Amino acid sequence: MDEFKAGQEAVISIIINYGIYLSGLLIFVTWLVRTSLGTKALVNSVQRRTNMPVYMPFIPLLICFGGTTIIVGLTERIWPKLPEWQNTLINNLAMCLGTLTALATIIFLVRRHFSRGLKGLGLNVKTIPKDFGIAILNLLSVWPLLLFIVITTTYIGSLFMPDFELQQHYELEKIAEHSQIYLRVLIIITTIVIVPVFEELLFRGLFQTIIRSFIARPWASILLSSLLFTIVHSNASHWPALLALSVCIGYSYEKSGSLFRPIFIHMIFNATSVITVLARTTSL
Repeated sequence: MDEFKAGQEAVISIIINYGIYLSGLLIFVTWLVRTSLGTKALVNSVQRRTNMPVYMPFIPLLICFGGTTIIVGLTERIWPKLPEWQNTLINNLAMCLGTLTALATIIFLVRRHFSRGLKGLGLNVKTIPKDFGIAILNLLSVWPLLLFIVITTTYIGSLFMPDFELQQHYELEKIAEHSQIYLRVLIIITTIVIVPVFEELLFRGLFQTIIRSFIARPWASILLSSLLFTIVHSNASHWPALLALSVCIGYSYEKSGSLFRPIFIHMIFNATSVITVLARTTSL
């Protein structure tokens, strides 16, 4: 009976997965056809108006990474022999504090340098319902491409290192390793809410906007900001997939003019990863 139930669950899982991938592929191919392989996709995109100096987006970036590093270093000196899970908790609290400080800095800079402030950046609460629905479709359309890139990256890596495999993100590893509920809740909030909001305001809202103010072509600004977004992530094996995801996110921002759409794509993607790890950990 248990074997029959397990077989049913496996079949349902296969049907769902193939349904997702085929639906995403259909949406992506339809988009390619309608936009002449993407060349006409951003013809009518509107450039955001800002007088922000080109160096300013690096300020919140330095605050986030520098602040987090300083706090972690201080706590390691004060409490040098804490259990590993407590170190992880403190590291995540430090990251939250550094990220929230950088996020507050971004909001201050946007209100000062963007025409119409936060609305000029693309944060209009009236568009939230529409942006959430389209964000799901955007992510669904790029999902088969991400899967293909992950498989290709793994295959190429195995040609050079027989035991090569893609490493999990640090936060996902910690969720799997530690069962303390408050640590998991903190990691989930950080991964699904705080980090996506900060990274999208920074890389799409600031960097992509500033780059486009110098380069007239929107696809160029999307690619350059995506490259920057990709290389700040330390795990190089994730770079190909991250670059593809980032281009999708950047396109959604440039196409809609709403920053909520890329935020939702980023949140849903991270939430999917977290749920997958939690489900796998619970089943063990």
